[in-house]
Amino acid sequence: MITAITGGWGTRHSQILLLFLLPLLAYGMRVNMSVGIVAMTDPVASLNPDVPTYEWSDQGVILSSFFMGYFIPQAPAGLLAKNYGPKWIIAGSFAVNSLMVVLVPIVAPLGSWAVIVCRALQGLGQGFIYPCIHQTLSKWAPPLERARFVTFVYSGANLGTVISMSFTGWISETWVGWPWAFYVYGAAGLLWTGVWIVFGRSSPAEHDTIVPLEKQYIEVSLGEIGCARSPPTPWKAIFTSMPFWAVLIAQFGQAWGFTILITNIPTYMSNVLGFDIKKNGALSAGPYFAFWIFSLLSGVISDYVVSREYVTVGFARKFANTIALCVPGIGLIVLGVIGNAQWDITDAAVILLFISVGFNGSSTCGYHMNHIDLSPVHSGTLMGIASGSTNFLCLFAPLLLQFIVTDEKDAFQWATVFYITSAIYLIGNTVFVVFGSGETQPWNNVEEDDENS
Repeated sequence: MITAITGGWGTRHSQILLLFLLPLLAYGMRVNMSVGIVAMTDPVASLNPDVPTYEWSDQGVILSSFFMGYFIPQAPAGLLAKNYGPKWIIAGSFAVNSLMVVLVPIVAPLGSWAVIVCRALQGLGQGFIYPCIHQTLSKWAPPLERARFVTFVYSGANLGTVISMSFTGWISETWVGWPWAFYVYGAAGLLWTGVWIVFGRSSPAEHDTIVPLEKQYIEVSLGEIGCARSPPTPWKAIFTSMPFWAVLIAQFGQAWGFTILITNIPTYMSNVLGFDIKKNGALSAGPYFAFWIFSLLSGVISDYVVSREYVTVGFARKFANTIALCVPGIGLIVLGVIGNAQWDITDAAVILLFISVGFNGSSTCGYHMNHIDLSPVHSGTLMGIASGSTNFLCLFAPLLLQFIVTDEKDAFQWATVFYITSAIYLIGNTVFVVFGSGETQPWNNVEEDDENS
């Protein structure tokens, strides 16, 4: 059996690099509204007085509208990717997403409702992406390289957040103003789509120029020799599997906290900490740079300790997840406690936000790759179910925040949000540690367990 392959850069690395750029751009388009809406509603944000601004009272709805479309296609996307391959699903959905981004500044003069529609359709387009990425990774990432590949690909989301928030904050202050944050990202998304159509492949079996030795290494390590037929989905086994429910609950905990922070850090920094739009964008992005670094390091460390059998896969996933959810949970509690201090909390708050978001990066080595551990065959479907259901619930996160935080300058009201988020983090991780597993489940191969189908 082939256990390793040398020779430097391979076809799988090119595919992984292409996949890395996908969440980098997708998250850039997803979060530029978080900073952009500050500039869109601030008449003095840009040097150019002719840049349009709006008096919108439904900013929470605008920020949550992305999730109105995002959760809908995720479970079907996993099934479609498994049965028909993810390549063209990714291409079509990301093209739609990119076009909607370009349309935001064009339709904004019509009213906030038009922006809400564009953001919902953008979410609909992005809703296909993560299940398709997961399905693609299950075909291209050999087990001994899985943690590095998966964390590298998904770390693109956090580097994309850093770039987008910084870029949006900077360009919103220039003469061209906030609209160009949307034009640039939409154009970049369409360019990536063209590159993906030419060079992207759903699996090594579909790649015309891959070296036979590399193809054999990937397929043998994944146990896919002679497995061309897509097996049926064992729905009963999936929905009665405690390890899968543990992943789903952990994913909800992380997604809720991530949604609260990524959509509202710029608002918190503007209204509570008093930063201007340019500094706001840079400092809002900083915690996600820490997330990016931490996710990459955790991937390398996880592969190292698992490949040398220092720990089991299950222990590695649970340990990484504990760091990812418990440290931020504690950080948010402290941030809530000091929020009403009589002294200047600016530096302490920024540090705590860096901690709360940065350590969350190890979640990519926790629950986030556990779908592939449990079932490489059905990983896209598992990701679709989990991501769709958790993002439906996360649709209410910005709306709940708008209900609680009626005065955006009131640190006490923000503290309530931080406490709720911390509790959800800690509960999600506890369930994952108790009921999670790093073992491939018997229902991964439905032909060996037909009664569960």
